[in-house]
Amino acid sequence: MKAVEVTKLGGPEVLRVAERPDPEPGPGEVVVRVRAANVNPTDLGARQGAGRVAPPDPPFVLGWDLAGQVTEVSDGVEDFQPGDRVVGMVQWYEAGGLVGTYAESVAFPAEWLVPLPDGLDYETAATIPLNAVTARQGLELLDPPEACDLLVSGASGGVGSFAVQLAAEAGHRVIAQAGRDDERWPHTLGASDVLPRGMDLGAIDPVPAIFDAVPLGEAAFAAVQDGGAIVSTRRPPEAPPERRIRQESFLIHHDREALRELVDAVAAGKLRTRVDRTLPLADAAEAHRLVEAGGLHGKVVLTP
Repeated sequence: MKAVEVTKLGGPEVLRVAERPDPEPGPGEVVVRVRAANVNPTDLGARQGAGRVAPPDPPFVLGWDLAGQVTEVSDGVEDFQPGDRVVGMVQWYEAGGLVGTYAESVAFPAEWLVPLPDGLDYETAATIPLNAVTARQGLELLDPPEACDLLVSGASGGVGSFAVQLAAEAGHRVIAQAGRDDERWPHTLGASDVLPRGMDLGAIDPVPAIFDAVPLGEAAFAAVQDGGAIVSTRRPPEAPPERRIRQESFLIHHDREALRELVDAVAAGKLRTRVDRTLPLADAAEAHRLVEAGGLHGKVVLTP
């Protein structure tokens, strides 16, 4: 089967299509024929060796998110059978980068997968796991006051889009900071106000809670109240101690039931996600260039 390998750490040009043996399921695993694999910013960091956790020595295969069909099941797996449509997420760093979804087929722990509902296409489904679960876990860690004003940076991106929807659903008044020419999208997701990227956040009334999905770094301090909270997907700079700002950064952890609920919510139309474009697996390097360049209105998805 074909897979896209990182041949050495570096730019998009280090991604190469390679032939690898067809995967065989180990205990508790299934083999999934990948129909769609999402390209996430964390993939770009791992490709460069710039992530929060060091990647394995090259060559290795990138990719957290997949949607596809089960083709083989190992003994002891009762949740799935060949032909089942599934969606799931590799715990890529936890697995030491030994499993990646930029491939035609993957041997995957069954517990990392949930059923893919009928009517939800593979490409859309592949954009859900890492982004939606990160948004949910970040908001839980933020633990904002009930029905408060809440700022979401990167609100037009994958994680930020889900954070806007989940925060609005929880009753918060969401102030979203969106990418260029993409301000309408957060409004449709429930944001009350949308700020342009690059705006001086000192011009807004400080809020008690910020979900910093970009992240903003020190610029976030101007928008948060003394004694407020900032949760970031990367390690933030330290706020002045006299301001008593609670700062948290986190890495996503496996939560199968959360993933199941979020996938079902997208299938039911209660949550929304979007795909900017799909590219063949062989064009993974071009997909990385597009994500690095920015200005996308949705995710880039690879289709073997």
